[in-house]
Amino acid sequence: MIISNRLLSPLVSAALCLGLSTAVQAAEWKGWNIHKPDYPNTVAMDKFAELLDERSGGKITLKMFHSGVLGSQPDGIEQVRIGGLEIGNFNLGPIGPIAPEANVVSLPFIFKDMGHMHRALDGEAGEQISAGMAKKGLVALAWYDSGARSFYNSKKPVTSPEDVVGMKVRVMNNDLYSGMISAMGGNPSPMAFSEVYQSLKTGVVDGAENNWPSYESTGHFEVAGYYSLSQHLIIPECVCINADVYGALSADDQAMVKQAARESADLQRELWESRAISSREKVMAAGVKFNEIPDKSAFQSAMEPVYTKYLAANPDLKPLVDLIKNTD
Repeated sequence: MIISNRLLSPLVSAALCLGLSTAVQAAEWKGWNIHKPDYPNTVAMDKFAELLDERSGGKITLKMFHSGVLGSQPDGIEQVRIGGLEIGNFNLGPIGPIAPEANVVSLPFIFKDMGHMHRALDGEAGEQISAGMAKKGLVALAWYDSGARSFYNSKKPVTSPEDVVGMKVRVMNNDLYSGMISAMGGNPSPMAFSEVYQSLKTGVVDGAENNWPSYESTGHFEVAGYYSLSQHLIIPECVCINADVYGALSADDQAMVKQAARESADLQRELWESRAISSREKVMAAGVKFNEIPDKSAFQSAMEPVYTKYLAANPDLKPLVDLIKNTD
């Protein structure tokens, strides 16, 4: 049987279009994560990748790169923003200077406890924060736990703001954190997380602040043996996707991706709670000198200048601050 060129051309064109359509629909995403292989976030992000592959029928695959092998957290955030990477698991601290709405969660003592943070971020406040981040190229699909951050140092217990006076304290690179330490009379020292252990060991800084798993997994407890339960910051992490990549998905695929991320968040929160307990037990067994701070009112009062400065610079975000504080 002979097929004329006039019939063949439309058939070839149709086949080519079908092939192109299939290629466009298939997506091979890359994801950034700073945490080590056994960390709750790492396990949860691998679960997210598994769910994407399974529920898209292999149409969307995600290859995760853990342990910060694709660069520092600021590098990872920028890569996802510009589309060099599709996915990232980021702390909202470094996102705050980029997206003002995300900075709200970095206000000291804005959350009463972990449960309060979950209720706020899983509700309207989280939607507003994600919308603000989307304007800067990041869509938050789900919120991961990052624990409550407390002070640790190599000098003495911290029981009041006066104990921080003159102390050199490492903070993440965010003016709110520097302002927090300055408000207590300390000397903030912004630096990369990877530099903290050596800086504590050599006395470049006297202390830092972080959650139980980070304090334990990095070995910081070996060189900063005083841990004071201030719980001054409860900063969530996000599973973030490039805004353009997310916007190009169909409504059904967007819903599928978000649901997979939220299921991974359920797993991460469960694993986080267990890890926080085991990390605390490990450092306590190693001889860390631990103290509770039953009354945090003095610390909260010391933060008033931080709030005043922040709201003066961002008056349009006062409703979001009030929404979080008033979340039951």
